[in-house]
Amino acid sequence: MNLAITVKEIIGNCPVYKVGDQIILEEGYKINLNKSSTTICMHSLSSIMPYYVALSKGILPKDLGLAKEGDKAYIQCLDPCKYTGGGTVIFEIQARKA
Repeated sequence: MNLAITVKEIIGNCPVYKVGDQIILEEGYKINLNKSSTTICMHSLSSIMPYYVALSKGILPKDLGLAKEGDKAYIQCLDPCKYTGGGTVIFEIQARKA
């Protein structure tokens, strides 16, 4: 399955992302730079890495503790914006059939 990782919300000021930006992972692990609408911040990858394989294999976000219900997972980047002046980004991740 492919994953669509969408910027849902930004708390603070992120120098990389804006709301609505999207990263596309194909076949569970290949970042498609042509279909993605943004560059990719390394801080955000560290938040996505623990979950992308399970989500691409069809594990439900609720079973991973990433949602209360439904098929969309939610994670956030590691930037503690209150202390850095940066921005904490909330990502919505949804699996899609290839």
